[in-house]
Amino acid sequence: MALLNILSTDYAGVVSINLFVTLLCACIIIGHLLEENRWMNESITAIAIGLCTGFVILLTTGGTSSHLLVFSEDLFFIYLLPPIIFNAGFQVKKKQFFRNFMTIMLFGAVGTLISFGIVSLGATQLFKKMDIGDLEIGDYLAIGTIFSATDSVCTLQVLNQDETPLLYSLVFGEGVVNDATSVVLFNAIQSFDLTHINSATALKLVGNFLYLFTISTVLGVFAGLLSAYIIRKLYFGRHSTDREVALMILMAYLSYMMAELFDLSAILTVFFCGIVMSHYTWHNVTENSRTTTKHTFATLSFISEIFIFLYVGMDALDIEKWKVVSTSPGKSVGVSSILLGLLLVGRAAFVFPLSFLSNLTKKTPGEKINLKQQVVIWWAGLIRGAVSVALAYKQFTRSGYTQLRGNAIMITSTITVVLFSTVVFGLMTKPLIRLLLPHSKLSRSISISSEPSSPKSFTIPLLGNGQDSEADIAAGSRNVPRPTSLRMLLSTPSKSVHHYWRKFDDAFMRPMFGGRGFTPFIPGSPTERSVRPW
Repeated sequence: MALLNILSTDYAGVVSINLFVTLLCACIIIGHLLEENRWMNESITAIAIGLCTGFVILLTTGGTSSHLLVFSEDLFFIYLLPPIIFNAGFQVKKKQFFRNFMTIMLFGAVGTLISFGIVSLGATQLFKKMDIGDLEIGDYLAIGTIFSATDSVCTLQVLNQDETPLLYSLVFGEGVVNDATSVVLFNAIQSFDLTHINSATALKLVGNFLYLFTISTVLGVFAGLLSAYIIRKLYFGRHSTDREVALMILMAYLSYMMAELFDLSAILTVFFCGIVMSHYTWHNVTENSRTTTKHTFATLSFISEIFIFLYVGMDALDIEKWKVVSTSPGKSVGVSSILLGLLLVGRAAFVFPLSFLSNLTKKTPGEKINLKQQVVIWWAGLIRGAVSVALAYKQFTRSGYTQLRGNAIMITSTITVVLFSTVVFGLMTKPLIRLLLPHSKLSRSISISSEPSSPKSFTIPLLGNGQDSEADIAAGSRNVPRPTSLRMLLSTPSKSVHHYWRKFDDAFMRPMFGGRGFTPFIPGSPTERSVRPW
Protein backbone atom coordinates (compact mmCIF):
# COMPACT_ATOMS: atom_id res chain seq x y z
CA MET A 1 0.00 0.00 0.00
CA ALA A 2 2.82 2.38 0.92
CA LEU A 3 4.57 1.47 -2.34
CA LEU A 4 1.41 2.32 -4.31
CA ASN A 5 1.21 5.70 -2.58
CA ILE A 6 4.83 6.43 -3.45
CA LEU A 7 4.28 5.42 -7.07
CA SER A 8 1.15 7.54 -7.35
CA THR A 9 2.99 10.52 -5.85
CA ASP A 10 5.87 10.08 -8.30
CA TYR A 11 3.42 9.79 -11.19
CA ALA A 12 1.62 12.98 -10.11
CA GLY A 13 4.99 14.78 -9.97
CA VAL A 14 5.88 13.63 -13.49
CA VAL A 15 2.49 14.80 -14.76
CA SER A 16 2.97 18.20 -13.10
CA ILE A 17 6.42 18.64 -14.62
CA ASN A 18 5.11 17.68 -18.06
CA LEU A 19 2.31 20.21 -17.82
CA PHE A 20 4.65 22.94 -16.58
CA VAL A 21 7.14 22.33 -19.40
CA THR A 22 4.23 22.44 -21.86
CA LEU A 23 3.20 25.80 -20.44
CA LEU A 24 6.78 27.07 -20.79
CA CYS A 25 6.68 26.11 -24.47
CA ALA A 26 3.33 27.87 -24.86
CA CYS A 27 4.76 31.03 -23.24
CA ILE A 28 7.66 31.05 -25.69
CA ILE A 29 5.43 30.52 -28.74
CA ILE A 30 2.80 33.09 -27.72
CA GLY A 31 5.51 35.54 -26.64
CA HIS A 32 7.12 35.20 -30.08
CA LEU A 33 3.80 35.89 -31.81
CA LEU A 34 3.30 39.00 -29.64
CA GLU A 35 6.90 40.18 -29.96
CA GLU A 36 6.06 43.18 -32.12
CA ASN A 37 3.14 44.24 -29.93
CA ARG A 38 3.77 47.65 -28.38
CA TRP A 39 1.95 46.72 -25.18
CA MET A 40 2.86 43.13 -24.39
CA ASN A 41 6.12 41.49 -23.36
CA GLU A 42 7.04 37.95 -22.38
CA SER A 43 6.77 38.64 -18.65
CA ILE A 44 3.16 39.78 -18.98
CA THR A 45 2.42 36.87 -21.34
CA ALA A 46 3.80 34.36 -18.82
CA ILE A 47 1.83 35.91 -15.95
CA ALA A 48 -1.38 35.85 -18.03
CA ILE A 49 -0.88 32.19 -18.94
CA GLY A 50 -0.08 31.43 -15.29
CA LEU A 51 -3.31 33.12 -14.17
CA CYS A 52 -5.37 31.18 -16.71
CA THR A 53 -3.67 27.92 -15.76
CA GLY A 54 -4.19 28.57 -12.05
CA PHE A 55 -7.87 29.26 -12.67
CA VAL A 56 -8.26 25.98 -14.61
CA ILE A 57 -6.46 24.04 -11.86
CA LEU A 58 -8.73 25.63 -9.24
CA LEU A 59 -11.78 24.45 -11.17
CA THR A 60 -10.47 20.91 -11.70
CA THR A 61 -9.37 20.47 -8.07
CA GLY A 62 -12.56 21.85 -6.59
CA GLY A 63 -10.87 25.02 -5.33
CA THR A 64 -8.17 23.29 -3.28
CA SER A 65 -5.05 24.24 -5.28
CA SER A 66 -3.83 26.45 -8.11
CA HIS A 67 -0.28 25.08 -8.46
CA LEU A 68 1.43 22.50 -10.58
CA LEU A 69 4.59 22.83 -8.50
CA VAL A 70 5.22 23.94 -4.91
CA PHE A 71 7.22 27.15 -4.63
CA SER A 72 10.60 26.89 -2.94
CA GLU A 73 12.88 29.79 -2.05
CA ASP A 74 15.83 27.48 -2.69
CA LEU A 75 14.53 26.71 -6.19
CA PHE A 76 14.47 30.43 -6.94
CA PHE A 77 17.72 31.56 -5.31
CA ILE A 78 19.84 28.48 -6.13
CA TYR A 79 18.66 27.49 -9.61
CA LEU A 80 16.60 30.20 -11.32
CA LEU A 81 18.22 33.50 -10.31
CA PRO A 82 21.93 32.73 -11.03
CA PRO A 83 21.62 32.34 -14.83
CA ILE A 84 19.53 35.52 -15.08
CA ILE A 85 21.98 37.72 -13.20
CA PHE A 86 25.10 36.13 -14.70
CA ASN A 87 23.81 36.57 -18.23
CA ALA A 88 22.97 40.20 -17.42
CA GLY A 89 26.59 40.82 -16.45
CA PHE A 90 27.94 38.74 -19.34
CA GLN A 91 25.89 40.56 -22.00
CA VAL A 92 26.08 44.10 -20.61
CA LYS A 93 27.77 46.78 -22.69
CA LYS A 94 30.57 47.38 -20.26
CA LYS A 95 31.76 50.73 -21.56
CA GLN A 96 28.28 52.19 -21.25
CA PHE A 97 27.83 50.56 -17.84
CA PHE A 98 31.08 51.87 -16.39
CA ARG A 99 30.72 55.25 -18.08
CA ASN A 100 27.58 55.72 -15.97
CA PHE A 101 28.93 53.71 -13.04
CA MET A 102 28.69 56.52 -10.46
CA THR A 103 25.11 57.31 -11.46
CA ILE A 104 24.21 53.61 -11.40
CA MET A 105 25.73 53.23 -7.92
CA LEU A 106 23.88 56.36 -6.76
CA PHE A 107 20.57 54.95 -7.95
CA GLY A 108 21.24 51.29 -7.10
CA ALA A 109 22.85 51.65 -3.67
CA VAL A 110 22.05 55.09 -2.24
CA GLY A 111 18.64 55.21 -3.92
CA THR A 112 17.72 51.77 -2.61
CA LEU A 113 18.62 52.84 0.92
CA ILE A 114 16.44 55.95 0.57
CA SER A 115 13.52 53.90 -0.78
CA PHE A 116 14.07 51.29 1.95
CA GLY A 117 13.86 53.98 4.63
CA ILE A 118 10.69 55.56 3.24
CA VAL A 119 8.86 52.24 2.67
CA SER A 120 9.88 50.84 6.08
CA LEU A 121 8.93 54.03 7.93
CA GLY A 122 5.64 54.39 6.07
CA ALA A 123 4.72 50.74 6.61
CA THR A 124 5.55 50.96 10.32
CA GLN A 125 3.41 54.03 10.88
CA LEU A 126 0.43 53.06 8.71
CA PHE A 127 0.15 49.29 9.20
CA LYS A 128 0.24 49.55 13.00
CA LYS A 129 -2.85 51.78 12.83
CA MET A 130 -4.60 49.28 10.55
CA ASP A 131 -4.05 46.35 12.95
CA ILE A 132 -3.24 43.85 10.22
CA GLY A 133 -1.60 41.32 12.54
CA ASP A 134 1.38 40.65 14.76
CA LEU A 135 4.31 42.11 12.84
CA GLU A 136 7.63 42.87 14.53
CA ILE A 137 10.18 45.57 13.76
CA GLY A 138 12.18 43.06 11.69
CA ASP A 139 9.09 42.42 9.56
CA TYR A 140 8.61 46.12 8.85
CA LEU A 141 12.27 46.51 7.88
CA ALA A 142 11.95 43.40 5.69
CA ILE A 143 8.96 45.03 3.96
CA GLY A 144 11.24 47.95 3.10
CA THR A 145 13.78 45.64 1.44
CA ILE A 146 11.11 43.54 -0.31
CA PHE A 147 9.49 46.54 -1.98
CA SER A 148 12.76 48.31 -2.73
CA ALA A 149 13.83 45.47 -5.06
CA THR A 150 13.08 46.45 -8.66
CA ASP A 151 12.52 43.89 -11.39
CA SER A 152 15.51 44.09 -13.74
CA VAL A 153 14.16 41.07 -15.67
CA CYS A 154 11.01 42.86 -16.82
CA THR A 155 12.96 46.08 -17.38
CA LEU A 156 15.20 44.32 -19.88
CA GLN A 157 12.12 43.45 -21.90
CA VAL A 158 10.47 46.89 -21.95
CA LEU A 159 13.60 48.96 -22.67
CA ASN A 160 15.66 48.69 -25.85
CA GLN A 161 19.44 48.79 -25.57
CA ASP A 162 19.83 50.29 -29.07
CA GLU A 163 16.97 52.81 -29.04
CA THR A 164 17.52 54.13 -25.50
CA PRO A 165 21.12 53.23 -24.58
CA LEU A 166 21.45 55.72 -21.72
CA LEU A 167 18.12 54.77 -20.12
CA TYR A 168 18.78 51.06 -20.63
CA SER A 169 22.22 51.34 -19.03
CA LEU A 170 20.95 53.34 -16.06
CA VAL A 171 17.76 51.37 -15.33
CA PHE A 172 19.34 47.97 -16.00
CA GLY A 173 22.50 48.73 -14.01
CA GLU A 174 20.46 50.20 -11.19
CA GLY A 175 18.20 47.13 -11.21
CA VAL A 176 21.09 44.71 -10.75
CA VAL A 177 22.82 46.78 -8.04
CA ASN A 178 19.40 47.39 -6.48
CA ASP A 179 18.63 43.66 -6.31
CA ALA A 180 22.01 42.99 -4.75
CA THR A 181 21.58 45.84 -2.26
CA SER A 182 18.10 44.64 -1.31
CA VAL A 183 19.25 41.06 -0.73
CA VAL A 184 22.28 42.23 1.28
CA LEU A 185 20.02 44.47 3.38
CA PHE A 186 17.54 41.63 3.84
CA ASN A 187 20.24 39.22 5.01
CA ALA A 188 21.77 41.87 7.27
CA ILE A 189 18.39 42.53 8.89
CA GLN A 190 17.79 38.83 9.49
CA SER A 191 21.20 38.39 11.12
CA PHE A 192 20.69 41.11 13.76
CA ASP A 193 18.59 41.27 16.90
CA LEU A 194 16.35 44.24 16.13
CA THR A 195 14.24 44.17 19.29
CA HIS A 196 16.42 46.90 20.80
CA ILE A 197 17.73 49.21 18.09
CA ASN A 198 20.35 51.76 19.12
CA SER A 199 23.20 53.65 17.48
CA ALA A 200 25.60 50.74 17.92
CA THR A 201 23.20 48.33 16.21
CA ALA A 202 22.67 50.80 13.36
CA LEU A 203 26.44 51.19 12.87
CA LYS A 204 26.89 47.41 12.89
CA LEU A 205 24.12 47.11 10.30
CA VAL A 206 25.80 49.68 8.03
CA GLY A 207 29.20 48.07 8.54
CA ASN A 208 27.84 44.62 7.77
CA PHE A 209 26.16 45.97 4.65
CA LEU A 210 29.38 47.60 3.36
CA TYR A 211 31.37 44.46 4.19
CA LEU A 212 28.98 42.17 2.32
CA PHE A 213 28.82 44.54 -0.64
CA THR A 214 32.62 44.78 -0.97
CA ILE A 215 33.51 41.14 -0.33
CA SER A 216 30.77 39.92 -2.68
CA THR A 217 32.17 42.06 -5.51
CA VAL A 218 35.74 40.93 -4.83
CA LEU A 219 34.69 37.25 -4.86
CA GLY A 220 32.96 37.66 -8.23
CA VAL A 221 35.99 39.38 -9.76
CA PHE A 222 38.31 36.71 -8.34
CA ALA A 223 36.20 33.85 -9.77
CA GLY A 224 36.12 35.51 -13.20
CA LEU A 225 39.89 36.11 -13.22
CA LEU A 226 40.58 32.57 -12.03
CA SER A 227 38.55 31.09 -14.89
CA ALA A 228 40.38 33.32 -17.39
CA TYR A 229 43.80 32.34 -16.02
CA ILE A 230 43.06 28.59 -16.05
CA ILE A 231 41.68 28.59 -19.59
CA ARG A 232 44.50 30.84 -20.85
CA LYS A 233 47.27 28.71 -19.34
CA LEU A 234 45.86 25.26 -20.07
CA TYR A 235 43.99 26.20 -23.27
CA PHE A 236 41.27 23.59 -23.05
CA GLY A 237 40.10 24.20 -26.61
CA ARG A 238 43.22 22.51 -27.96
CA HIS A 239 41.66 19.26 -26.79
CA SER A 240 37.97 19.86 -26.20
CA THR A 241 35.60 22.78 -26.70
CA ASP A 242 33.17 21.06 -24.34
CA ARG A 243 35.64 21.42 -21.48
CA GLU A 244 35.91 25.16 -22.03
CA VAL A 245 32.16 25.64 -22.02
CA ALA A 246 31.69 23.38 -19.01
CA LEU A 247 34.43 25.17 -17.05
CA MET A 248 32.94 28.61 -17.73
CA ILE A 249 29.46 27.50 -16.66
CA LEU A 250 30.70 25.71 -13.54
CA MET A 251 33.05 28.52 -12.47
CA ALA A 252 30.22 31.03 -12.80
CA TYR A 253 27.88 28.85 -10.75
CA LEU A 254 30.64 28.12 -8.22
CA SER A 255 31.07 31.86 -7.60
CA TYR A 256 27.36 32.13 -6.83
CA MET A 257 27.34 29.13 -4.50
CA MET A 258 30.50 30.27 -2.71
CA ALA A 259 28.78 33.59 -1.99
CA GLU A 260 25.75 31.69 -0.64
CA LEU A 261 28.04 29.49 1.47
CA PHE A 262 29.64 32.52 3.14
CA ASP A 263 26.33 34.44 3.44
CA LEU A 264 27.39 37.12 0.93
CA SER A 265 25.39 38.75 -1.86
CA ALA A 266 25.40 36.01 -4.48
CA ILE A 267 23.63 38.34 -6.95
CA LEU A 268 26.46 40.87 -6.84
CA THR A 269 29.10 38.13 -6.98
CA VAL A 270 27.76 36.38 -10.06
CA PHE A 271 27.03 39.70 -11.82
CA PHE A 272 30.65 40.89 -11.56
CA CYS A 273 31.84 37.38 -12.39
CA GLY A 274 29.88 37.70 -15.64
CA ILE A 275 31.45 41.09 -16.42
CA VAL A 276 34.99 39.82 -15.80
CA MET A 277 34.39 36.62 -17.79
CA SER A 278 33.10 38.61 -20.76
CA HIS A 279 36.17 40.88 -20.64
CA TYR A 280 38.86 38.20 -20.21
CA THR A 281 37.71 34.56 -20.26
CA TRP A 282 35.44 34.84 -23.30
CA HIS A 283 38.38 35.94 -25.49
CA ASN A 284 40.56 33.02 -24.40
CA VAL A 285 38.31 30.30 -25.83
CA THR A 286 37.73 29.02 -29.36
CA GLU A 287 35.19 30.47 -31.76
CA ASN A 288 32.94 27.45 -31.21
CA SER A 289 33.10 27.97 -27.45
CA ARG A 290 32.28 31.66 -27.82
CA THR A 291 29.17 30.93 -29.84
CA THR A 292 28.11 28.11 -27.54
CA THR A 293 28.58 30.03 -24.29
CA LYS A 294 26.80 33.11 -25.61
CA HIS A 295 23.70 31.14 -26.57
CA THR A 296 23.84 28.80 -23.56
CA PHE A 297 23.89 31.63 -21.02
CA ALA A 298 21.15 33.53 -22.88
CA THR A 299 18.95 30.42 -23.15
CA LEU A 300 19.27 29.46 -19.49
CA SER A 301 18.45 33.04 -18.48
CA PHE A 302 15.45 33.18 -20.80
CA ILE A 303 13.94 29.91 -19.51
CA SER A 304 14.46 30.96 -15.88
CA GLU A 305 12.70 34.29 -16.48
CA ILE A 306 9.67 32.62 -18.07
CA PHE A 307 9.55 29.99 -15.32
CA ILE A 308 9.45 32.64 -12.59
CA PHE A 309 6.67 34.73 -14.10
CA LEU A 310 4.60 31.68 -15.01
CA TYR A 311 4.71 30.51 -11.39
CA VAL A 312 3.91 33.99 -10.03
CA GLY A 313 0.78 34.00 -12.21
CA MET A 314 -0.39 30.66 -10.80
CA ASP A 315 0.52 31.60 -7.23
CA ALA A 316 -1.66 34.71 -7.46
CA LEU A 317 -4.68 32.37 -7.20
CA ASP A 318 -3.39 30.34 -4.24
CA ILE A 319 -6.63 29.65 -2.38
CA GLU A 320 -4.93 28.89 0.97
CA LYS A 321 -3.49 32.38 1.36
CA TRP A 322 -6.67 34.10 0.22
CA LYS A 323 -8.76 32.07 2.70
CA VAL A 324 -6.75 33.52 5.58
CA VAL A 325 -7.40 37.12 4.46
CA SER A 326 -10.95 36.55 3.22
CA THR A 327 -12.39 37.77 6.52
CA SER A 328 -10.92 41.24 5.92
CA PRO A 329 -10.60 41.83 2.16
CA GLY A 330 -10.75 45.58 2.68
CA LYS A 331 -7.57 45.55 4.72
CA SER A 332 -5.79 43.49 2.08
CA VAL A 333 -6.76 46.00 -0.61
CA GLY A 334 -5.76 48.87 1.69
CA VAL A 335 -2.34 47.35 2.40
CA SER A 336 -1.72 46.82 -1.33
CA SER A 337 -2.74 50.42 -2.11
CA ILE A 338 -0.50 51.80 0.64
CA LEU A 339 2.45 49.76 -0.61
CA LEU A 340 1.93 51.03 -4.16
CA GLY A 341 1.78 54.60 -2.86
CA LEU A 342 4.97 54.11 -0.86
CA LEU A 343 6.66 52.69 -3.98
CA LEU A 344 5.75 55.78 -6.00
CA VAL A 345 6.91 58.18 -3.28
CA GLY A 346 10.02 56.20 -2.32
CA ARG A 347 11.28 56.00 -5.89
CA ALA A 348 10.54 59.65 -6.67
CA ALA A 349 12.38 60.64 -3.48
CA PHE A 350 15.70 59.48 -4.90
CA VAL A 351 15.40 59.49 -8.72
CA PHE A 352 14.96 63.23 -9.14
CA PRO A 353 17.37 64.48 -6.42
CA LEU A 354 20.09 61.96 -7.34
CA SER A 355 19.65 62.77 -11.06
CA PHE A 356 20.34 66.41 -10.19
CA LEU A 357 23.53 65.43 -8.36
CA SER A 358 24.56 63.18 -11.24
CA ASN A 359 24.04 65.98 -13.76
CA LEU A 360 26.53 68.13 -11.87
CA THR A 361 29.27 65.68 -12.86
CA LYS A 362 28.41 65.61 -16.57
CA LYS A 363 30.51 67.56 -19.05
CA THR A 364 28.02 68.16 -21.88
CA PRO A 365 24.24 68.64 -22.03
CA GLY A 366 23.95 65.44 -24.12
CA GLU A 367 25.22 63.35 -21.20
CA LYS A 368 22.87 64.85 -18.63
CA ILE A 369 19.62 63.18 -17.60
CA ASN A 370 16.84 65.54 -18.61
CA LEU A 371 13.47 65.71 -16.88
CA LYS A 372 11.68 63.47 -19.40
CA GLN A 373 14.36 60.80 -19.03
CA GLN A 374 14.08 61.07 -15.25
CA VAL A 375 10.34 60.44 -15.50
CA VAL A 376 10.98 57.31 -17.61
CA ILE A 377 13.64 56.08 -15.14
CA TRP A 378 11.23 56.67 -12.26
CA TRP A 379 8.39 54.84 -14.02
CA ALA A 380 10.40 51.88 -15.39
CA GLY A 381 11.85 51.19 -11.94
CA LEU A 382 8.42 50.87 -10.33
CA ILE A 383 8.02 47.30 -11.59
CA ARG A 384 8.35 44.68 -8.86
CA GLY A 385 8.96 41.03 -9.66
CA ALA A 386 10.49 37.72 -8.71
CA VAL A 387 13.03 38.98 -6.17
CA SER A 388 10.26 40.72 -4.19
CA VAL A 389 8.14 37.56 -4.25
CA ALA A 390 11.03 35.33 -3.17
CA LEU A 391 12.03 37.65 -0.31
CA ALA A 392 8.40 37.88 0.84
CA TYR A 393 8.09 34.09 0.89
CA LYS A 394 11.36 33.83 2.80
CA GLN A 395 10.20 36.32 5.44
CA PHE A 396 6.51 35.50 5.82
CA THR A 397 6.01 31.82 4.91
CA ARG A 398 7.41 28.35 5.25
CA SER A 399 7.53 26.43 1.99
CA GLY A 400 5.05 28.87 0.48
CA TYR A 401 2.35 28.41 3.17
CA THR A 402 1.23 30.42 6.16
CA GLN A 403 -1.73 30.45 8.52
CA LEU A 404 -0.86 33.71 10.30
CA ARG A 405 -3.18 36.55 9.34
CA GLY A 406 -0.54 39.29 9.18
CA ASN A 407 1.86 37.14 7.18
CA ALA A 408 -0.88 36.05 4.77
CA ILE A 409 -1.90 39.67 4.18
CA MET A 410 1.71 40.60 3.38
CA ILE A 411 2.09 37.68 0.97
CA THR A 412 -1.16 38.39 -0.89
CA SER A 413 -0.36 42.11 -0.94
CA THR A 414 3.09 41.40 -2.34
CA ILE A 415 1.61 39.27 -5.12
CA THR A 416 -1.00 41.96 -5.84
CA VAL A 417 1.67 44.67 -6.07
CA VAL A 418 3.86 42.48 -8.31
CA LEU A 419 0.97 41.68 -10.66
CA PHE A 420 -0.26 45.28 -10.77
CA SER A 421 3.19 46.80 -11.32
CA THR A 422 4.24 44.22 -13.92
CA VAL A 423 1.03 44.48 -15.92
CA VAL A 424 0.09 48.16 -15.55
CA PHE A 425 3.53 49.78 -15.27
CA GLY A 426 5.02 47.26 -17.72
CA LEU A 427 2.27 47.85 -20.29
CA MET A 428 2.64 51.61 -20.06
CA THR A 429 6.45 51.82 -20.20
CA LYS A 430 6.89 51.43 -23.97
CA PRO A 431 4.12 53.93 -24.86
CA LEU A 432 5.52 56.34 -22.25
CA ILE A 433 8.98 56.15 -23.83
CA ARG A 434 7.52 56.76 -27.30
CA LEU A 435 5.55 59.71 -25.96
CA LEU A 436 8.33 61.39 -24.00
CA LEU A 437 11.33 60.29 -26.06
CA PRO A 438 10.37 59.83 -29.73
CA HIS A 439 12.93 58.00 -31.83
CA SER A 440 13.85 61.09 -33.84
CA LYS A 441 15.08 62.77 -30.67
CA LEU A 442 17.00 59.70 -29.56
CA SER A 443 19.27 59.46 -32.58
CA ARG A 444 21.66 62.11 -31.27
CA SER A 445 22.06 60.44 -27.89
CA ILE A 446 22.52 57.03 -29.51
CA SER A 447 25.44 58.30 -31.57
CA ILE A 448 27.03 59.68 -28.39
CA SER A 449 26.52 56.93 -25.88
CA SER A 450 25.93 53.63 -27.66
CA GLU A 451 28.43 51.04 -28.78
CA PRO A 452 27.86 47.49 -30.01
CA SER A 453 30.24 45.77 -27.62
CA SER A 454 28.61 42.72 -26.12
CA PRO A 455 28.30 39.05 -27.04
CA LYS A 456 24.81 39.86 -28.34
CA SER A 457 26.50 41.30 -31.45
CA PHE A 458 28.86 38.40 -31.94
CA THR A 459 30.73 39.74 -34.96
CA ILE A 460 32.18 42.60 -32.88
CA PRO A 461 34.40 41.60 -29.93
CA LEU A 462 33.47 42.68 -26.44
CA LEU A 463 34.63 46.12 -25.35
CA GLY A 464 36.38 46.37 -28.65
CA ASN A 465 35.18 49.66 -30.08
CA GLY A 466 34.51 53.14 -28.94
CA GLN A 467 37.71 53.21 -26.91
CA ASP A 468 39.42 56.57 -26.91
CA SER A 469 42.73 56.73 -28.71
CA GLU A 470 45.87 57.85 -26.93
CA ALA A 471 45.95 61.01 -29.03
CA ASP A 472 42.37 61.85 -28.10
CA ILE A 473 43.10 61.28 -24.43
CA ALA A 474 46.22 63.41 -24.58
CA ALA A 475 44.38 66.17 -26.41
CA GLY A 476 41.55 65.97 -23.90
CA SER A 477 43.96 66.26 -21.00
CA ARG A 478 45.55 69.36 -22.52
CA ASN A 479 42.17 71.03 -22.91
CA VAL A 480 40.97 70.36 -19.36
CA PRO A 481 40.11 73.73 -17.79
CA ARG A 482 41.36 74.55 -14.30
CA PRO A 483 38.38 74.09 -11.93
CA THR A 484 37.46 77.33 -10.21
CA SER A 485 34.37 76.14 -8.37
CA LEU A 486 32.80 72.99 -6.98
CA ARG A 487 30.49 72.74 -9.99
CA MET A 488 33.45 73.02 -12.40
CA LEU A 489 35.41 70.52 -10.35
CA LEU A 490 32.57 68.00 -10.54
CA SER A 491 32.17 68.58 -14.28
CA THR A 492 35.91 68.36 -15.11
CA PRO A 493 36.50 65.66 -17.77
CA SER A 494 37.65 62.41 -16.21
CA LYS A 495 39.20 60.73 -19.23
CA SER A 496 42.42 60.34 -17.28
CA VAL A 497 40.76 57.73 -15.06
CA HIS A 498 39.79 55.67 -18.10
CA HIS A 499 43.26 56.28 -19.55
CA TYR A 500 45.04 54.97 -16.45
CA TRP A 501 42.74 51.95 -16.23
CA ARG A 502 43.51 51.05 -19.86
CA LYS A 503 47.21 51.42 -19.24
CA PHE A 504 46.98 49.16 -16.18
CA ASP A 505 44.73 46.67 -17.99
CA ASP A 506 47.04 46.49 -21.01
CA ALA A 507 50.24 46.32 -18.97
CA PHE A 508 49.27 43.87 -16.23
CA MET A 509 45.78 42.38 -16.44
CA ARG A 510 45.39 41.28 -20.05
CA PRO A 511 48.93 39.87 -20.44
CA MET A 512 48.20 37.66 -17.42
CA PHE A 513 44.52 36.84 -17.88
CA GLY A 514 44.10 37.22 -21.62
CA GLY A 515 41.47 39.22 -23.43
CA ARG A 516 40.97 40.81 -26.80
CA GLY A 517 44.28 41.35 -28.55
CA PHE A 518 46.37 39.89 -25.73
CA THR A 519 46.03 36.13 -26.20
CA PRO A 520 49.17 34.65 -27.84
CA PHE A 521 48.50 33.45 -31.37
CA ILE A 522 48.71 29.67 -31.72
CA PRO A 523 47.56 27.75 -34.82
CA GLY A 524 43.97 26.75 -34.11
CA SER A 525 43.79 29.09 -31.11
CA PRO A 526 40.83 31.38 -30.38
CA THR A 527 42.81 34.50 -31.32
CA GLU A 528 42.34 35.75 -34.84
CA ARG A 529 45.28 37.33 -36.68
CA SER A 530 43.29 40.56 -37.02
CA VAL A 531 43.34 41.12 -33.28
CA ARG A 532 46.98 40.21 -32.56
CA PRO A 533 48.86 42.62 -30.23
CA TRP A 534 49.77 45.88 -31.93
